[in-house]
Amino acid sequence: MTGAGAVAGAPLPASGFADTALVALAREGDRKAREELARRCRRPAYVLALQLLGDPDDALDVAQDSLIRLLESFGRFDPSRPLRPWLARIVRNRALDLRRHRRARPTLSLDALLDDGHPVAPAAAEGPEERAERRELQRRIWRALQETSAAHREILVLRDYQDLSYQEIAAVLGVPVGTVMSRLHAARRSLRRVLEGGASHD
Repeated sequence: MTGAGAVAGAPLPASGFADTALVALAREGDRKAREELARRCRRPAYVLALQLLGDPDDALDVAQDSLIRLLESFGRFDPSRPLRPWLARIVRNRALDLRRHRRARPTLSLDALLDDGHPVAPAAAEGPEERAERRELQRRIWRALQETSAAHREILVLRDYQDLSYQEIAAVLGVPVGTVMSRLHAARRSLRRVLEGGASHD
């Protein structure tokens, strides 16, 4: 016999469970399942917040608050659904709340964004010159992202950095899939203008 019921009375090797199984256990009040979910979600929440806000301190505040809200909302979540879009929606909403209450601080460190916000593993055969070129390209893209509107930045982050599907982005933003596609097209056009040296007025 497998599943949550089969292990309810035994020590839980939480790290070996899929997210959906952990959510089901957490809904039943399993402390270890909740701790494992918090551990798994901590870095993804921080990375997304950093990508949306551009400031490490603000991102840490938003990530911590988002984890608390995640753990408090298990009773309202369908455990058969993927966890990542649900977490992304919470982080995005908390980031919006922060921006409404005060202007986010300027980016403190571009290196923090590159190292924590968009980690890209180098190719196996990549040499020092290629690595430097890749990092410079990342810097250019991050600078351009900071010059786009918040709405454009968030949809680019969700699609191109978080790799969410159109359907998942629609759920995160609370809009139809068609709206996601049109916003993404406009956002990429805006980013391209910035990268080519023109100001974005969107």
